[in-house]
Amino acid sequence: MDAPIPTLETLFAQLGLDSTPEGIDEFIAGHPLPAGVKLIDAPFWSDRQAQFLKEELREDAEWAIAVDELNQRLHQSQ
Repeated sequence: MDAPIPTLETLFAQLGLDSTPEGIDEFIAGHPLPAGVKLIDAPFWSDRQAQFLKEELREDAEWAIAVDELNQRLHQSQ
């Protein structure tokens, strides 16, 4: 049986963040990223969170779609 595809909600839970729709919206609104800042280089991640995001993007792993969605939303929220 295939594991479910990770969503933005499960990504936030994996990162130890509030994974409710309201919590996600608040996080994104409070952490806009300028165009020149990569998601993995954002100053608000802990070392562990940044490493997880970096590994998932590098490996194009199952989390990559949710990480891409987060990246897009953080860059659009400015």
